[in-house]
Amino acid sequence: MSIWRLKPVSAFEADMKKSDLNRVLTKWGLTSLGIGAIIGGGIFTLTGIAAHDYAGPALALSFVIAGIGCLFASLCYAEFASVLPVEGSAYAYAYGTVGEIFAWFIGWNLILEYMMGATTVAVAWSGYFVKLLHLFGIDFPLWLCNDLATATEKAAKLGEEAPSFAFNLPAFLITWVVTWILVKGIKEAAKTNNIIVIIKIAVVLFVIIVGAFYIKTENWQPFIPEAKSVMIDGVEKISFGYGGVLTAATIVFFAYIGFDAVSTQAGEAINPKKDVPFAIVASLVICTVLYILVSLVLTGMVKYDMLDKSAPVASAFSENGISWAVFIITLAATAGLTSVMLVMMLGQTRIFLGMAKDGLLPGFFKTLHPKFKTPHKSTFLVGGIISLVAAFTPIDKVSEMCSMGTLLAFAMVCIAVMILRYKKPELERPYRTPAVYLVGTLGVLFNLFLMYFVRIDTWKAFIVWGTLGIIVYFVYGKRKSNLNNLPE
Repeated sequence: MSIWRLKPVSAFEADMKKSDLNRVLTKWGLTSLGIGAIIGGGIFTLTGIAAHDYAGPALALSFVIAGIGCLFASLCYAEFASVLPVEGSAYAYAYGTVGEIFAWFIGWNLILEYMMGATTVAVAWSGYFVKLLHLFGIDFPLWLCNDLATATEKAAKLGEEAPSFAFNLPAFLITWVVTWILVKGIKEAAKTNNIIVIIKIAVVLFVIIVGAFYIKTENWQPFIPEAKSVMIDGVEKISFGYGGVLTAATIVFFAYIGFDAVSTQAGEAINPKKDVPFAIVASLVICTVLYILVSLVLTGMVKYDMLDKSAPVASAFSENGISWAVFIITLAATAGLTSVMLVMMLGQTRIFLGMAKDGLLPGFFKTLHPKFKTPHKSTFLVGGIISLVAAFTPIDKVSEMCSMGTLLAFAMVCIAVMILRYKKPELERPYRTPAVYLVGTLGVLFNLFLMYFVRIDTWKAFIVWGTLGIIVYFVYGKRKSNLNNLPE
């Protein structure tokens, strides 16, 4: 009954053999899911803030640093995925190495990454969708595309009467569209994601290739602007210089959140021990290269201090006389957010599935649809919660919470892979993390470094959420765990 008990590797292998999920995902299908999770609206927004306020043209270096930091975690994920190719991701890895209480805590906090992340993406999708319709002369009333607080704030700026009721209809509807696709089956979800990924990669390549013809090399001078101290949101921060480049790396890091969602699909991969590690690393490398090229083009088209922070890519093309590109870029951002949302909701239901199989959550979460072989009840529940929260709640600050859950998961996986290598060196490892103790240690330090930069209010909320999770574990999970039934 110890809270530090481990789930035996043999139990994971038994779960894999009796899984009823459809194994239809190839290595490129998994890679596409990774790209779908990583490339979203962030590439069209975060680049402006990071370049304008912190890094200047050296934003490309910030993406290199953030990419390397993520690579540490991705290499650790890849080894675990080859040893334990199950749908629980970081939760399952911790369960087999660190202990049940840590596994539960990670699984509980992954809710912040996936469910909270999908909620914020739904609201962001609504914003881009409304902007896209506006380009075609169609406008939503404020009360029908915002939560009440946001609608009231926007009405005040426009000099309009504040609404007494507001409902974010686009965010509500897109959540249910994605929910329906996920219930229909993993093959349908993967096909939808593949189509969207093709569209947004095509647009990103369009930005890189067409934008390259409008680069003015003098805009890259100086490449690293002189450092200075500034007050941002009441906090003293370093802008520009090498300190600014590092600060920008912590900002653009959050554009990478989601690559770990690949590991949640191991239960539906045809050859998970080889294909999941490949997809994790490949999706991260591909997206890093694209991010670096976009940042170089963007800061070459427009001087960094003249970038529009809210819509840097679209405004860069407008200022260079390519106004028609705004339609394409806005469309790509809308499509990109759709696939991010799809993969996040997919990952959340698979983590719930893994936890329910272990007895830590009710059996409701592991019930599969008799025809589609998807956890339909769990998917409907997740979709319902996300749709309502996205429709009524202002969540501009909540997005940081999903980052906290992700950083914790990354750090724990880096620790766990070193523990497993030490305790179980004899295990078959189709993929082995190179220089595992160096890579794992650097991964832990990098993620702790990023957590240091999170606002104190977010830390307080994170502690409250974590405390609630521990209470749920002792009230339900510990008593219902399947490990209670294993022989001593």
